[in-house]
Parts: sequence; structure tokens; C-alpha cells
Amino acid sequence: MSALTHFNADGQAHMVDVGDKADTHRRAIASGVIRMQPDTFALVQSGSHKKGDVLGIARVAAIMASKHTSTLIPLCHPLALSHVDVEFQLDAAASAITCQVTAETVGKTGVEMEALTAVQIGLLTIYDMCKAVDRGMVIGEVRLLEKQGGKSGLWRAEGLD
Repeated sequence: MSALTHFNADGQAHMVDVGDKADTHRRAIASGVIRMQPDTFALVQSGSHKKGDVLGIARVAAIMASKHTSTLIPLCHPLALSHVDVEFQLDAAASAITCQVTAETVGKTGVEMEALTAVQIGLLTIYDMCKAVDRGMVIGEVRLLEKQGGKSGLWRAEGLD
């Protein structure tokens, strides 16, 4: 692991200069989970929540969040995303929903933060829409699963091979 790049020689925060880097195809996959009561899970799964299609709204929120990452995280570069995919896996036995986001661009810097931000906002949207019936939901296990592109090439989280 290299030194922290968001600090200059004087220890001051700065935006990393990516001007000399080559444009390459970059892709990142991130995921996270929200756990809830079985009755809450049933509302989401059946689509019978009075607020509407919880997962559809969470999908749109995640995509919107990916596009706003640089306005939320101070030292992130604004990126022209070429593709964002949001998938939800429902686990009835665990009353849990996994959100997985794939973000892609062709550019000078990676899209890990866009994928991670999208996951968080997708899960928070599920929480927001369901909090009236279940304030005890737990969001966790948010992590980068894979990144590829640029000089460092392919990276995968341990245990995913």
C-alpha cells in the first residue's frame, strides 16, 4: 500500500493531480447489506409498502448518488460515469437485502468512491422508506468487492476468487 495521496509534502489536504495519468476503462463493484424485521422484509419484497416500490426508488437514489460523489466527498474528482448498475438480492431467511453497485468510466481515476457512495445511499433510502415500521434496521458490511483499470490493474477482495 502506498502513502496517503490526499496530503501534500506539508501535510495539507489536497486534490491529487491526475493530469498526467492515461485515460483507461475503470470499473468498481461495491456492496452492502440492510437487515430488518421479517414483516418489514415482506413489505419490501411484495411491493405492498404504502410508500410504493422501495427497491425501485432505492435504485434511482443509488444511481443519483453515484453521480454526486464529488460533491459529497471533498477530495474526489468529478467523473463522467459511463455506466452504473444497481442490483438488489433479497434473502428472506435472513430478512436482509444486499445492494451491489457496479460503476464504470473511461478516465484518469477510479470509480471506487462512486460505487461505495451509491451502495450507502441505496441502503439509506430503503431505511428511510421503511423506518416508520422498523427503526431497528441495521446497515453494514459496506465494502469494495472489486476494482479494475489504471496502473494498478485488477484488485479483488479476499475470498471472492
